[in-house]
This record gives sequence, C-alpha cells and structure tokens, in this order.
Amino acid sequence: MPSSLPFGSPAVARLSVVGGVAASALFLLAGPASAHVGVEPQGEAAKGGYAVINFKVPNERDDASTTKLEVNLPADHPLASVMPQPVPGWKAVVTKEKLAEPLEMHGNTIAEAATKVTWTSTGGKIGPGEFQQFPLSVGKLPEDTDRLVFKALQTYDNKEVVRWIEEPKDGAEEPESPAPVLKLGAATGDEHGGAGHDTGAGSDADKATAKTAAQQNGTTETASAGSDGSSDTTARVLGIAGIVVGVAGVAFGVLAGRRRTTT
Repeated sequence: MPSSLPFGSPAVARLSVVGGVAASALFLLAGPASAHVGVEPQGEAAKGGYAVINFKVPNERDDASTTKLEVNLPADHPLASVMPQPVPGWKAVVTKEKLAEPLEMHGNTIAEAATKVTWTSTGGKIGPGEFQQFPLSVGKLPEDTDRLVFKALQTYDNKEVVRWIEEPKDGAEEPESPAPVLKLGAATGDEHGGAGHDTGAGSDADKATAKTAAQQNGTTETASAGSDGSSDTTARVLGIAGIVVGVAGVAFGVLAGRRRTTT
C-alpha cells in the first residue's frame, strides 16, 4: 500500500473539498459572534459608580457604510447621568423621559433619565472593513444587578437596519443578533470611583489636586532657582581664582627675570 496519495488523485480532491467546506462552515459560525455591536468600559464599570463605556460598531457589509447608531438604555435600571463624548463626523442626541419613580443623586431628586442615545452621521461613516467607537459617560450605575443590556439598531446608507436586540442568556448559546451587554464589577465604596466620572472643577478632589500640583511646581521652581544661584556663585569663585592665579604667575615671572639678571 503506498505511503502517500498521489497529487490530483480522486481521494485528494475529495479531501480538499471536505476541508474547504469545513473551513467555510467555521468562518460562517464565527462571523456573527465576532462582528456584532458590543460595549466595553474604559477601565472598570463598578456598581454604584460612574464609567465611560465604548460602543464598538463594526461594519458587516461589503457594499454599504454604517451612518447611524441608536442605543436604547436599560429602562429597568435608569441612568440619570448620560453624556456622549464628541465623535468627529457624528452628531449625538440624548433622549430623556420622566421617571415613574424619581431618583436620588448627590442629595438631589432626579425626575427624568436618558432612555436613548442616537449617533447620526454628519459626514463620517463606517465603511466596509472598518469599525467606530462611540464613548458614553454614564452613572450612577445600579447596585442590584451584575450587568446592563443595551439594545442597539445599526443603520446602513442603503437603508438596511440591523437590530442587535436579542438578550443573551446565561448558559445558552449566543443569539444571532445579540444586544450589547455591559458587565458590572463589584462596588468600590466610592461612588466617584468609576473610570469615566468627572468630579468637576470645583470639587474638593480637584482643589486638592490643584494645590498639590502648585506645591510641586513651587518646589521645582525653588530648586531650579537655587541651582541657578549656586551656578552663579561657583562661576564667580572660579573667575576670581583664575585672576589670582594669573597675577601670581606674572609676579613669579618678574621675580625670576630679576634673579637671572642679578646672577
């Protein structure tokens, strides 16, 4: 029995066909799982805190570009603070609605919360083979759940709309069009400890930071001035010493000349 099959034999051809079909099947199975709209935090999204989260939007089409993204915020866990970061070529609009039950935040009563954020192209687009990230600062994150589900709609310039709205279930296979899911970390005990929270220019933390920076700058400037003063003093001393050495050399030369003359 031969040790190998000759190239071009029917058996080799059948193996090639089978291998190609298997590879294509794997590609098709992996495609949807790796190309859907997703959400990830910058740093950590801790319960009870604030965070900056990025919605990553890939383009799945070869003949169309993404020109719009709508993200529906979780109604069962309303977010009182929602601020989009500007993205060049895109306009962000935050839709708010009144809450059935007002929220308490920093001693204030919040009567409405954001329900949806829409990014619409104003010149930008996500072309074939490209992706775009849309950052969003959110808070205060809930403390009674481990994740937040954001249902999203992706619109292409050929009017096609892809609905990423199927909620993944624990222990089940990923759905065909999964909704973006944000996993929440353990509470840190500091509601301002999230990666994306801005404490504001007038906060105690900012004042302390500014004071520390000023002290450090003052120390640096003082050290620099002291160094310059020391350098000037050293230069003066060396200059005077040079003059003294020069005068001594001249005097020594004169005396030596007189001794030779006398001899």
